[in-house]
Amino acid sequence: MEPTQDSDTVVLRWGQSARSVPLARRELRRSLERWGWGAAADTASLVLSELLTNAVRHGHVPGREIETRFARLPGGALRIEVHDASERRPLMSLPEEGADGGWGLPLVDTLAAKWGVGDRHGPGKLVWAELSVDGGPW
Repeated sequence: MEPTQDSDTVVLRWGQSARSVPLARRELRRSLERWGWGAAADTASLVLSELLTNAVRHGHVPGREIETRFARLPGGALRIEVHDASERRPLMSLPEEGADGGWGLPLVDTLAAKWGVGDRHGPGKLVWAELSVDGGPW
């Protein structure tokens, strides 16, 4: 997967497979290292994993890929976006104690400075999270 990138943004497309998640994490880590933000890699990778896993599991549309965007924002913030072609919007709720699933968005909500769901150009949605990197909690 060859990234489309400028100095502040990396755009990649992935198949709708669980195999895409570790590959995307590796590309995110490379971008963070290149930007001098390697200390944020663990937290950012976890957020990306949760968002991308949700897209693979719940945003599946046959014949469509999932897109990720990693962007440096002014003021030392990292924006992670995951675009998929499904119109289904994620809803955050706390799972019952002992539940095996449903913890992804509450985890993102805890780790990210802010996150949300938006419209995208074309069909589907994008789910995004912003992390404070310079002077952040890492």
